[in-house]
Amino acid sequence: MGRPRAVLIGSPGAGKTTVGQALAERLGVAFTDTDIEIEARAGKPIGDIFIEDGEPAFRALERAAVVEALRTGTGIVALGGGAVLDAATRTDLVGHHVVYLQVEFTDAAKRVGLNQARPLLTGNPRARLKSLLEERLPVYEGLAVHTVPTSGYHPDEVVDHIVETLVGVDG
Repeated sequence: MGRPRAVLIGSPGAGKTTVGQALAERLGVAFTDTDIEIEARAGKPIGDIFIEDGEPAFRALERAAVVEALRTGTGIVALGGGAVLDAATRTDLVGHHVVYLQVEFTDAAKRVGLNQARPLLTGNPRARLKSLLEERLPVYEGLAVHTVPTSGYHPDEVVDHIVETLVGVDG
């Protein structure tokens, strides 16, 4: 049992997986992406979970993956964009080194591609993504110990900034 060095939160397209993998590699620690864990447990992509089982089933799987990652993770943990909407998850994050990866809408739209299988972006993906960013912004900001912008930065620059936030935290 350990404690994650950092927990990354942010919207779709913020770079949680890319930055998380690079940060874990830089620090020589494990990387856990709760979305990848959910897909592994369910044996199917998240989009299929939404379509076949519904959002409540996905959120239950997500909650279990988050609990496990926060309880056993010792490296870097990246949470799915909507994981922080769960009140129990927000409570669980108190006391963790939570880093909010902030992304501008135009960059998020480019990064998610808006044509990929993102279940919460069905219909009008641009409008839905913009709405998600606006709805979740206060939650992300409220949970963050540090906010790190990702728009206009190379993942290595974002990692540099996060590493700076960890100085003094690791003791």
